[in-house]
Amino acid sequence: MTNQTNEIARRFREEWFNFNSFLFFALLCLISVSLLVFKKAFIIDGLAAFEILNERGESGVINMIFGLQYLSVPVFYLWKITITTIFLWISSFFFGYRLLYKQLWKLILAMEIFFFVPELIKIGFYLGGTENLSYWDIKAFYPLSVLSALDYTEIAPRWHYVLKSLNVFEPIYWFLLYFGVYALSNKKRKTSFLIVLFGYIIPFFAWLGFYAIVYK
Repeated sequence: MTNQTNEIARRFREEWFNFNSFLFFALLCLISVSLLVFKKAFIIDGLAAFEILNERGESGVINMIFGLQYLSVPVFYLWKITITTIFLWISSFFFGYRLLYKQLWKLILAMEIFFFVPELIKIGFYLGGTENLSYWDIKAFYPLSVLSALDYTEIAPRWHYVLKSLNVFEPIYWFLLYFGVYALSNKKRKTSFLIVLFGYIIPFFAWLGFYAIVYK
């Protein structure tokens, strides 16, 4: 089993990890914007409230907000990937590993594609129809999250983002991140796990706690 894992890690470094970061980032942004446009056209615009706004000619502000959201996609990814990379880079130094910042940035960039899975599930869930749903119903939904298992209307808004972030996909992402660090470092699996634990998992929960405290 160990030899098989080592072989997969070797192939990851030498074959799968050999991609153009700029083109991959552009593709990531393109897919993200495409999903936003699709949701806007086939889900959000189908809501009764938005149909009324369109009939009244009052949907301009809403369309402008979505337009700004499309433009912010590259900025969001640059911020998210860079911050995550910095934390993992510092964590790797703390445990005595010299992982190149460029390699870690590329790893986090590649892992972002995973988060399209819950987005596609969400789109598929609502394509069946949005009757009797509001914009806030859709905004509060995140597949297989704690919030989706509860009635969000009975929960304070400050906890919505936190409870959506606590979902089944996060632990899967942690494992993928752990394997990526292990493959790049070519070191012990325990130390690779500790790098991810202190470089991502603990900061992740710290961020959720900070968000819940400062939210107004």
